Amino acid sequence: MSISDQLRQQVYTEANYRCEYCRTSSRLIGMPLVMEHIFPQVAGGSDERSNLAAACYRCNEFKGSKTHAIDPATGMLIPLFNPRTQIWAEHFNWVNGGTHISGLTSTGRATVVALRLNNDYAVEARTIWIENNWHPPLD
Repeated sequence: MSISDQLRQQVYTEANYRCEYCRTSSRLIGMPLVMEHIFPQVAGGSDERSNLAAACYRCNEFKGSKTHAIDPATGMLIPLFNPRTQIWAEHFNWVNGGTHISGLTSTGRATVVALRLNNDYAVEARTIWIENNWHPPLD
């Protein structure tokens, strides 16, 4: 089954054209978002709306087929953040003036590490966006 243009548009619109993991706006990076399968297709994940998230290329690439990662605080294997069933602000917050994402929960911490949400390129870009009052997102 392929994802219809209508469903893609619905996912992007509901995400306000931002990556549902790192919250980066596709308008800021000048690149379209991609469809992220929360539960990977290679593991039997579907193309249903409940399994799709809007993601930037970087988060999509780093997530790959991962569904779990190690929480650095506990050393336990934890499910990654699921944008369909979880609320971003309950698992993450902005720190260092908005340049970094901090995990508030085991899920948040594991996701920050697994998806490299604070990689050098993202932090550098966020620094520029903050200087121009484009970041962090207010919601």
